[in-house]
Amino acid sequence: MPKERGRNLITSNRRARHDYAVLDSIEAGIVLTGTEVKSLRAGRASLVDAFATVDDGEVWLRNVHIPEYTQGTWTNHEPRRTRKLLLHRKEIIRLIGKTREKGLSLVPLSLYFKDGRVKVELALVRGKKSYDKRQDLAKRDAQREMTRAAGRALKGKVRA
Repeated sequence: MPKERGRNLITSNRRARHDYAVLDSIEAGIVLTGTEVKSLRAGRASLVDAFATVDDGEVWLRNVHIPEYTQGTWTNHEPRRTRKLLLHRKEIIRLIGKTREKGLSLVPLSLYFKDGRVKVELALVRGKKSYDKRQDLAKRDAQREMTRAAGRALKGKVRA
């Protein structure tokens, strides 16, 4: 059986990019049980309200919802259990230093398969103020309008 290659997205946390300014991101492995992997292969997971903490030199992912596997029996997993993340010692030490700064948090941005293994993209974030969110929306709308205008100009349908 050939091994999967590449990156297959399971789920992403689009709300995190809206609510937080992403300062840095890092890829981490995640410790899972068999039924969790089977549930993820079915594309079922939610990163809403998920976050990561550093406790006793280990990084833990909390509030990630992976529903129980439908064909699972008594060996099924707890949907919102705390899961351990796999990182190098140097990365953990750097994250400990960064998360002690006021206002910085660890939030998962996406969950994906990479070469057959489940990975999580973890981001070091700072919360946005409401006016920052409005500026981002206005900037995105302006960019979209410029793209539309350029497309119309290329097609020869210039509006006055």
